[in-house]
Formats: sequence, C-alpha cells, structure tokens
Amino acid sequence: MSRLATGIDVLDRQLGGGIPAGSIVLLAADPASQSELFLHELTTTRGTLWLTTIRSEQAVTDALERNPGPTGSPTVRDVGGDAPLDTASSLVRDLPEGANLVIDVVDVLERSEGARYRKFLNDLQTHMVNTRGLTVLHGLKGETVPDNRDLTEHMADVVFDLDTKIDGSEIVNRLAVPKFRGGRALDETIKLRLAERVTVDTSRDIA
Repeated sequence: MSRLATGIDVLDRQLGGGIPAGSIVLLAADPASQSELFLHELTTTRGTLWLTTIRSEQAVTDALERNPGPTGSPTVRDVGGDAPLDTASSLVRDLPEGANLVIDVVDVLERSEGARYRKFLNDLQTHMVNTRGLTVLHGLKGETVPDNRDLTEHMADVVFDLDTKIDGSEIVNRLAVPKFRGGRALDETIKLRLAERVTVDTSRDIA
C-alpha cells in the first residue's frame, strides 16, 4: 500500500512512511493551539487545495506567507458563504490525481443537515480513493463541537488528536493517533514542539 508523506518527518516515521493514499484524516485540535502548522507542512508535499470556511482567502494566504517555516503554494478558496457544502463539493470533484485537500475548519460543513453531510463524506472518500489523494479535515475541539463530529470521526480513516495544555510556564502539545485504517494506531502519544516546524519535544516530563 503506497503512503503519502505528511511533511512532518517524525510523524511519517512513526506511521510507517506516512498516510495510506486515498485517506481522509481528521485533525482535531483546540482552537488556541498551533495546529495550523500541521496544515502548513502538508502543503510542502504535493499540490494542495485549501478550502477555508471561516477566514478569508487573503487571511489564509497571509498566514502562509508569514509562517517562518516552509510552506507550499496551495490554491486557497473561501467556501464559507451561503451554501458551503455545495461549494466544497463542486471544488472537490475537480481535484486532480494525487492532490492534497485541506478543509479548515470542517466545523462549518459539519453543521449541515446530517444526511447531506454524510453524502458529502462518502463522495469525498470515493474521490480520494479514485485519485489516491489525501484529505485533512481540521476540526476544532472547543465548547461548541458540531453534532456531526461523531460522523466525521467514524468516516475518517485516520484521527489525529492534538491536546494542548499550559503546565506552569510550559505549553505542552501531545499528539494521539487513536485510529489508523490501513496501519497501526500509535500506542502512546507523541510530545511535540510546535514552533517554526513540527518536531518532537525531547524535554523530559518532570513528575
């Protein structure tokens, strides 16, 4: 089974070379975390379509340009208008072979009617398998998680759960991979340092 790199070397090594081609990944993270760095690194690996549902196209482009680490040159489209699910669906249908798709954030689409959102996910999954691409759905873990998040988690092939906590003067980021179709889920969390790049935090935990 071919694997697609995430752009984060340490994670790709842990996952046996990356994510299986054709997969949908849910990246669940706190709104105040640096989870966007994962998306920035992904854009360096392949051609990427970045669908933004909350920020404007210009805001996403500016954030990519300001990022001190490496980024690619994704095509950014704002789908957060009157019919976000329909707009996203039409753009997904035109994705070429082997491309990345980022939906940032998926929460807006998850607030669609359940049957319509389920159809969107099934169509997306079929397109990813047929084109051997990779989708990352960026979902927020705030206080108002959409009702359809359970559906997203069930349909996703891989779930990345980023937990960010402030411990005294230290910000601690731990990544869990509780679900991994086509591979082995990680037994332990990975302590990460989210700065210019996403790297492993080698500092020791003090009990």
